[in-house]
Amino acid sequence: MDKIGFDNQKYLKMQSAKIAERINSFGGKLYLEFGGKLFDDHHASRVLPGFEPDSKLKMLCELKEEAEILIVINAVDIEHNKYRSDIGITYESDVLRLIDQFRSRGLYVGSVVMTMFNNQPRAAGFIKKLAMYGIPVYKHYEIEGYPSDVALIVSENGYGRNEYVPTTRKLVVVTAPGPGSGKMATCLSQLYHEYIRGVKAGYAKFETFPIWNLPLRHPVNVAYEAATADLNDVNMIDPFHLEAYNQAAVNYNRDVEIFPVLNATLEKIMGKSPYNSPTDMGVNMAGNCIIDDEVCRKASEAEVIRRYFAALCDVRRGRVGKEVVGKIEILMSKLNLTTENRRVVPAALEKSALTGGQPAVAIELNDGRIVTGKTGELLGASSACLINALKTLAGIDDEVKLLSPTVIAPIQKLKVNRMGSTNPRLHTDEVLIALAICAVDDAKVKRALDELPNLKNCELHSTVMLSHVDEQTLKKLGVHCTYEPKKQTEGVYIS
Repeated sequence: MDKIGFDNQKYLKMQSAKIAERINSFGGKLYLEFGGKLFDDHHASRVLPGFEPDSKLKMLCELKEEAEILIVINAVDIEHNKYRSDIGITYESDVLRLIDQFRSRGLYVGSVVMTMFNNQPRAAGFIKKLAMYGIPVYKHYEIEGYPSDVALIVSENGYGRNEYVPTTRKLVVVTAPGPGSGKMATCLSQLYHEYIRGVKAGYAKFETFPIWNLPLRHPVNVAYEAATADLNDVNMIDPFHLEAYNQAAVNYNRDVEIFPVLNATLEKIMGKSPYNSPTDMGVNMAGNCIIDDEVCRKASEAEVIRRYFAALCDVRRGRVGKEVVGKIEILMSKLNLTTENRRVVPAALEKSALTGGQPAVAIELNDGRIVTGKTGELLGASSACLINALKTLAGIDDEVKLLSPTVIAPIQKLKVNRMGSTNPRLHTDEVLIALAICAVDDAKVKRALDELPNLKNCELHSTVMLSHVDEQTLKKLGVHCTYEPKKQTEGVYIS
């Protein structure tokens, strides 16, 4: 079984208490900028084994009577059709998804803020769409000289031009589909309007990474740098915190660079800034909840290598430049890592070599055993590996065929003759459906299917880029996937 390195229950208690303390320090009103993902934070769960992907959402639910959600989206991102690569949807679609997710947990979504609004056609259309659902939208505008011209920003012609967002709860959680949406600017704009109205309020920031009270080169923090390599984020010692408290604390370059301007803005709005450093602004307690440092180090090193393969494939797809790969290579060298530290990589490559260079897949089970799969006439390499892994976990002999050709053939015929597919081999989702049907009358198949939960947190590597269907299916099973930046077929299109 996987080892646990993080105490999730302790985290929920400490984190909610810390936020409540910060609310009280400002007299009962706090705008909390939420960085990262509020739920489905799979990066955190990978580098901090024991951290649950929806931990931050659970923590908020403990404060839900006092909290409301304000979702921010940048109008420019809408025009550019920006999307979340991890779940494959646009930012505007993710806003709708976030609203549904929050409401399903009993959290109050107050409104949406559209930043950088300049009557962009798609952005205006999205505002109308939100209005159809009864969701109020408030417009914030570009401010000339932002963020350095504090005198203009904190004035009627700066934040004063933005529409004020009415809020009714003590804790206003400001979140967004992704980075660069304008969360901080929205918080500060709201502070400006609150103080104009005589309402005392405060601002704080909740970022899980980098973890401020871990060493700068701790693998957990290095893994964050690898995850944000395309954003040019760099972890660094917070010089303001070091000067104020003679204590080393880790932050990242953007927060450190903007702090003097942010501090001046807070002083102009509030009369006096409550913070001596960007680290002071944070409320993150994750570092206090690590219970096995070695487990978290190993998990984070594995994540750095996974990010390296992801970057290689993003270069292949034309999404990022080669400099992103170069940056992660430097991070790997600092941790003395190579791709062979990921055991499934040489295993998959060796299997491919033994089959004449055909696509191959290897998976490392949680007990350390490695199982492989190759491309055949009936199954793709991912599907073959999936079946072989389930048989291994269930103790079923390798010679036993869980799916006979007589079961697979009609599915192939349907795919090719009726569904227009050029690839007759079964994808992983099709294999799982076929197994589920066969399990009704076959005890061995049922025994194999019962092992599906034990694939969670297994490591998998493919010698070719996985299809979207296979990758999404494996992700749903909780498998951590990487693959070589190589297409399975010739051509220029990459799915």
